[in-house]
Amino acid sequence: MSVKTGYKVTALLGAALLLTACAGKEERAGVTPRSAGGGGWSAGMPVVKVGLIGPMTGPFAVAGISLENSVKVEIDRLNAAGGLGGAKLELVVRDSGLDPAKAVQAANEFSGDASVGLVVGPALTAFYNAAKGGFESNKKINCQPMVATGSFADLEYGFRAQDPVSLDVTKMITHLKARGVTSIGVVYEGDDAGKNTAEEVKAQAEAAGLAWKGFEATRPDDQSHRPYVDKLKDAGAIWISNSASGAKTMAAANEAGYEGMIVGGSGARNISFVEAAGDAADGALFSATYYPYPGRDGRDAWRPGYRRHIEDIERRFGKNTGPKTGAESPKAAEIAADCVFAYTRAAEQARTLAPDAVAAALEKIDIPDTETPSGNSIKIDEHEFFGLDDIHVYQWKKDDKGWHTVEVQD
Repeated sequence: MSVKTGYKVTALLGAALLLTACAGKEERAGVTPRSAGGGGWSAGMPVVKVGLIGPMTGPFAVAGISLENSVKVEIDRLNAAGGLGGAKLELVVRDSGLDPAKAVQAANEFSGDASVGLVVGPALTAFYNAAKGGFESNKKINCQPMVATGSFADLEYGFRAQDPVSLDVTKMITHLKARGVTSIGVVYEGDDAGKNTAEEVKAQAEAAGLAWKGFEATRPDDQSHRPYVDKLKDAGAIWISNSASGAKTMAAANEAGYEGMIVGGSGARNISFVEAAGDAADGALFSATYYPYPGRDGRDAWRPGYRRHIEDIERRFGKNTGPKTGAESPKAAEIAADCVFAYTRAAEQARTLAPDAVAAALEKIDIPDTETPSGNSIKIDEHEFFGLDDIHVYQWKKDDKGWHTVEVQD
C-alpha cells in the first residue's frame, strides 16, 4: 500500500444554483446531473444527504458523538461556502447502539435512498463487514473512519479514512524494536477486529524477530482484564484494543504492576484510557494519524486545516475533560470530517453525483495535510485515505502541568 502526498483546496463553486421545476427524475436522484449556467454544475436536487451510522448511545457513545460533531462542523462549513453543485448538504444520523443488526438496518436504509450521496460508517470492523455488501450492490459511496482491519482494495464504492492496523503495527513494531523490546502479546476482543489485529501483530512481530506471547480474547461481560494481563506478564509489550475494552486492559496492567510497555492503535488517544489507568498510563504508546492536540508545542505549530476544524469543534461543543485526571481531548473525530471533505471535492471535480464518477475521482484525489480537517494528506491508493507516512507514534506523559502527548522518534 503506498502513501500520501498533497492536495489543494479549490473554492467550492459559488452561490447556490436554482433548480428548474422541470428537473427529470434522474436529475433529482443525482444520476445524470445537467450542466448549470455560469460555468457551474447542478447536483440535480436541492439537498444531498450525508448518512452517518455510529454508536450514539451505550458505552462507546463518546466515539459516535465525536463522529457526529466533526461531520456536522464540516457540512456547515461547506454549506457556508456554497454547498455542493448548488445543493445543500444535510446530515442524517442513525444510532447503531453497538448492535450489528441496527447498523446493517441503517446501512440498508441509506443504500436504498437516492438522496443520500455519502454514508459515513457503520463504525467498527464487524459491523462494516456485515454492511459493505449492500453498499456495493447499491453503488453507494461510503467512507469508514472507524474500521481498522480488513482490506478495501477490492471494493468499488468503499473507502477507509482510518489508519489501518497494518500500518499502525508497522510503525509500532519498528519503534519497539528500536527500544529493545523483544516480545509482545495482544489483549483484544475476540471479534473480527481483535482476531485480525492479533494476526497482524503476530506476523509483523515474528518477521521483525520479536517473540510472540499470544492472543488473549476478551469478552463483553468481563468485569476485569486482570487474568489476561497475568497470562502475558512476561511480554515486553502488550497491544490493547482500540475500543472501550482497551481501557480495562490498561487498568488491569496498572493493578497487576505490569512492567512492560502498553501499546495500541489510535483508539488509545482517547482520554478514557488515561482515566481508567491513572498514573499507569504515563508512558503508554499508541500509533495514530496526526494528533497534536494534547501536546505542548502550541497551536501555531498545528497544521492549518486541523487547527480550523478543532477550534470550530471547541467553539460549538467544548472539549472532553477527564474528571479524575484532568486529561483533555477534542469532542471530534477529524477523520470523519475528512470523509465529507474528500467526497465533496471529488464530486466537484467530477461535476456529478453519479457514484461511478465520484468513486473514480476519489481514486485520483490529492490533498495536502495543510488543508484537511485531520491534518493528514489524502492521496488514495487501494481505497485507503492514509499511508505509512501519515502514521506517528505518540506517548502519553504526565508532568506537573498535567497530561499531554509527545511524538516519539526512533
